[in-house]
Amino acid sequence: MKSGSGIKTPFPPDPPRSALERQLKRYADFLILEKGVATNSYLSYASDLKKYYEFLLKQEVRNGAAVREEHVGGFLRILRHMGLSPRSVARILSAVRGFHRFLVGEEISADDPTQNVDLPKRSKSLPNVLSVEEIDAMLHQPDTSKPLGIRDRAILESLYATGIRVSELLELKKSSLLLDEELVLVYGKGSKERFVPIGRSAVEWIKKYQNTARVSLARRGRSRDILFLNARGSRLSRTAVWKMVESYARSAGIRKKVHPHTIRHSFATHLLEGGADLRAVQEMLGHADISTTQIYTHVDREYLKAEHRKYHPRENPVPSGRGG
Repeated sequence: MKSGSGIKTPFPPDPPRSALERQLKRYADFLILEKGVATNSYLSYASDLKKYYEFLLKQEVRNGAAVREEHVGGFLRILRHMGLSPRSVARILSAVRGFHRFLVGEEISADDPTQNVDLPKRSKSLPNVLSVEEIDAMLHQPDTSKPLGIRDRAILESLYATGIRVSELLELKKSSLLLDEELVLVYGKGSKERFVPIGRSAVEWIKKYQNTARVSLARRGRSRDILFLNARGSRLSRTAVWKMVESYARSAGIRKKVHPHTIRHSFATHLLEGGADLRAVQEMLGHADISTTQIYTHVDREYLKAEHRKYHPRENPVPSGRGG
């Protein structure tokens, strides 16, 4: 099926054979046309709701208004039995909850069957973070005597200077750069725009890349306004950036598992360790909810505890030299 926006989705095929299928299609159009969710987010919702739709069919439920709390509970049990992580189950439940809240809002359902269903407990594992020294070692790995090395150094500097996501990096345009003001316009999730500060080192390498490497790369393809190009002069892929980051981490002797999001985590953590305001970091990261940003305060607490153990007099008592 295609939604009103023309995006192909895993929702039920045309024509609708039940009230449930019609409701799913209405919700699909609501997500795209009214909420304006990004394509990747939309397809994620659709994929999760397809699992729910298939479960309900097996339960002979063909109308969203007929769903009860026990149906939702049974669906979650099946997901857990499939071996999905608490994080994945929580994400799917969020999609199901959004669907039922839509039905209540449209007065199709009288009640939300997910209202009293608790999210599965998620592990509070902290994100992997690099030290300032490890970041510095990575930044110096590209061979900047070559055009692609200059490009790679500019990419690494940009990721660490701004904390932007890979998807946002790939969408950066020359026209998005306000380098004299040390700012960059970023297009984030849900097509939301935000200005993010970018440091002098990143500005220097971006300018060097634009004046040298990008000029030669742009001759090989239809680059248009896209900032970072591949060897063929086209837009870089997400996979290429992931492989690049992993490769430079290895060559820097870093044994941790490193990917582009690790640099984003490190950006946020280093800012907070330096005393940055949490809401300022939230704005720079483009988090809609500050609770998402607060994970980095846990990392910061670990740093604070380590500093406390290292320097507090009661943790490291100095002998007084006096007798009994």
